[in-house]
Amino acid sequence: MTEMTSRTSSLSTDDRYTVQYDRLDTEPLSVAVADAVATFCNEDLTTLEPLHYTINTDALERLFEPRAEGLRSGGSVVFEYNDCLVTVYADGEIQVETA
Repeated sequence: MTEMTSRTSSLSTDDRYTVQYDRLDTEPLSVAVADAVATFCNEDLTTLEPLHYTINTDALERLFEPRAEGLRSGGSVVFEYNDCLVTVYADGEIQVETA
């Protein structure tokens, strides 16, 4: 049996970094987004400007949180953060690329 992690790297190039976020995990989506950006930029997470200066993190969490009728199956949010273009998909994929 393998252990599931909250994020699994699926693609990493010089121009794009993609990670899969487990929406049923207890780690907040906003933390996973900030961590993905830090990884892509090769920076320490603590040196980044707080994500909530860029996007309403509470709204981001609520948009993709599990619902009574199940997980959201479609949609995405795109925003710029730390000179990167970040796309969060309803299926849990987080893409970070150069803005």
